Amino acid sequence: MAGEYEVLLSEEVLQRKVQELGRQITADYRGKRLLLVGVLKGAVVFIVDLARNIDLPLEIDFMAVSSYGASTETSGVVRIIKDLEASLQDKDVLIVEDIVDTGLTLDYLRQNLLSRSPASLRICALLNKRKERKAPVPLDYVGFEIEDQWVVGYGLDSGELHRNLPYIGLVKDAQPLSKREEPCE
Repeated sequence: MAGEYEVLLSEEVLQRKVQELGRQITADYRGKRLLLVGVLKGAVVFIVDLARNIDLPLEIDFMAVSSYGASTETSGVVRIIKDLEASLQDKDVLIVEDIVDTGLTLDYLRQNLLSRSPASLRICALLNKRKERKAPVPLDYVGFEIEDQWVVGYGLDSGELHRNLPYIGLVKDAQPLSKREEPCE
């Protein structure tokens, strides 16, 4: 599998950054009980590693959202496919996202979760694409800034494959962004 992709972020670089984010989140939420909300499916690998690096009592829950339907371009219309199991009322919530692209899906998710009256709501993204957003979203914790490129591995997929790569790879000979499906965000 490694031959198909140019390694953009190695396993070692990813793990160092996740440890750093974990220390920062631990310090920021000291004395609080944190709820990590992972955005499926891409954030699964990241949220597991992140949780292991946060030295606090915490809960983990997941949401699955879609903004594509049958199209290869985001419609801006977001559907919740899997909702949270517990109430967010008065909880400190951290949305954990794999990659932020247009911001449309994450903005919808943020507004939806804010309407559920959490004590606080922040966002942690492993990857933040350097591009103009269609919807502004405040990112409180960011692992890496990347160019507007198609990447796979460490939870990110191409046609549901390659999520299990231990690194983040740049897809070689990728189609233009408007001709293919991007992750939910």
